Amino acid sequence: MNTVEQQIAQKIAKELTVRAEQVVAAVQLLNEGSTVPFIARYRKEVTGALDDTQLRTLEDRLVYLRELEDRRKIVLSSITEQGKLTPELEKDILAADTKNRLEDLYLPYKPKRRTKAQIAREAGLEPLALVLLENPQLDPSEEAKKYFNAEQSISDVQAALDGAKQILMERFSEDAKLVGELRELLTESGLVRSQVVDGKHSEGEKFRDYFDFSEKVSAMPSHRALAVFRGRKEGVLNASLVLPEELTKPDHICERRIAAHFGIKNEGRAAEAWLAEVVRWTWRIKLLTHLETDLLGQLRDRAEEEAIRVFASNLKDLLLAAP
Repeated sequence: MNTVEQQIAQKIAKELTVRAEQVVAAVQLLNEGSTVPFIARYRKEVTGALDDTQLRTLEDRLVYLRELEDRRKIVLSSITEQGKLTPELEKDILAADTKNRLEDLYLPYKPKRRTKAQIAREAGLEPLALVLLENPQLDPSEEAKKYFNAEQSISDVQAALDGAKQILMERFSEDAKLVGELRELLTESGLVRSQVVDGKHSEGEKFRDYFDFSEKVSAMPSHRALAVFRGRKEGVLNASLVLPEELTKPDHICERRIAAHFGIKNEGRAAEAWLAEVVRWTWRIKLLTHLETDLLGQLRDRAEEEAIRVFASNLKDLLLAAP
């Protein structure tokens, strides 16, 4: 067993509160092709009596952590080839303990199709974006006039500012620390909110309990989560991820978090209204859809796994009942 596999075994052992030798033995059996039921029933003496539940968790975590390590190698190789791997970035990548964290770190370096921000950079608008961010007292319209470029179709103030906006939006939305903080906030405090689609009241009668419904994503039971997703799939419900204050306040805490992260304030300076618009677009266009899809996908996966566990438990009781 190589060093990476040993580290994975030790991590799983800590999570399951068992000895590392037990995990190593179980991994060896899995590598040889043994199934979880077989190991649980016939190899108790080898694994130190790990039960079926522990072994299934072990197998799931083994697959996840191996995939994480494979992806980590690809990410490090890609960034190294670009000549952009710094000691600090390498340290963060090696310390990433989830796929989400790893992808957040990789996002600014991931090869992508030519974006609006890249086009704006090619047109020479990055200095405009940076100067307005660093010096909010400057007038955006006056500064934009310095960057007109007929060859790049930057012939008016609006075109220049739109390009600068795209550059900052990309920069804000690819900040790994910020994205991680927002994901954590939504995971801890976010609500799954469902509402009936207009004109679907009669057709979706069986989902009436979810016509105007909200519940914390972190505490939502599997049966309710699956009902909401089923209603959305049938075109009866709209489902979204919101924060409690969104239901009562016009502004958004995530927009305030983004602004604070980049030192954007509201002190009446010339560029601050434009910067506030950049922040608003960053959240609504770039980050909200990405995080909502991510977290609702995780909720659906958890709900489906829980439903399978409940079904398995009920079936086991039924099969073990006296004839």
